Amino acid sequence: MAQLGTVASINQTGAGIRLPNFCNLGVMLRSLIVVNLLLAAAAAIRSATVDAIWFEFLVFAAFGEPVLIMSLVALCAARRWLHAMGYVGALAALAAFEFAIAWILYEASGSILLDRRPMSFGQVMFLVFFVTAATLAYFDLRARALSPAIAEARIQALQARIRPHFLYNSINAVLSLIRSEPRRAERALEDLADLFRVLMADNRTLAPIANEVELARQYLALESLRLGERLKVTWRTETMPGDALVPPLVLQPLVENAVYHGIEPSDAGGEIEIDIGLVGKQLVMELKNPFPGGGRHSAGNRMAIVNIRERLQLHFDVEASMRSEVKDGTYKVTIRVPYITKPA
Repeated sequence: MAQLGTVASINQTGAGIRLPNFCNLGVMLRSLIVVNLLLAAAAAIRSATVDAIWFEFLVFAAFGEPVLIMSLVALCAARRWLHAMGYVGALAALAAFEFAIAWILYEASGSILLDRRPMSFGQVMFLVFFVTAATLAYFDLRARALSPAIAEARIQALQARIRPHFLYNSINAVLSLIRSEPRRAERALEDLADLFRVLMADNRTLAPIANEVELARQYLALESLRLGERLKVTWRTETMPGDALVPPLVLQPLVENAVYHGIEPSDAGGEIEIDIGLVGKQLVMELKNPFPGGGRHSAGNRMAIVNIRERLQLHFDVEASMRSEVKDGTYKVTIRVPYITKPA
């Protein structure tokens, strides 16, 4: 899967094992947690009394945190070079870098480490390499738990749940025209065939947002045949980078819910507002539609919201977010994903 490197810690595709994507916020946060837990364990082992554990941890943290931060920054900056070296070469480069950083910081902060109980440079290096190895081992185990085959199967299963709803609702839109306007129905069937060609494609990898917008526009065109002037749509995509990659079928299910749980229940219809643009280094997708009340909207949207949120997590980990809220009679969904144009 093209983006599994942002989800799992180590990509074990046919190209072989690779280091984690240390530019990913989830990987950074997990590294911070694992390293600090290991430092706390080392402090507990080194301390003679329970009261001394906190002081020992602060001593270790004063040395370990700068090493960790500098390592994460360097690994993020050099990720493409390290991946090109292969796993063994990358590990050798990482070990050399850790040795150099540890030596510099040891010379700069040696007095802190020697305040109470002496630690030789060999002991410090053992601690540094042990923590590094344990952290990489954790990511390796996590990567195996979220292996490409499992993650791809999960994504396919989630997307398969969307397709029957799409098929049912789209066919209903065409059926409403067959007797009254057969020519329009014929054209609509041609559009429907184009839509299903996209839907039945291999959707395991990320897709350009421009494709997702076109899919949603075609779907709304089909619905407008059935709803007529009751359905109003406003698009704001002036700042949208068309090459931004997003999970397939991330927009259409939300548009479908907006139609069936926001527009259709009202005799007067309503307006769907779709705003997609770049904010900093994030692609932001915002969709608004009327909220008819009575609890129907919440119940109807639950499957799509949970489905999309889980696929965002599989592709982007904690770097993506999805938030929904009801305010002043309007239901709003906001999705934020990192702006990427090619696999990390």
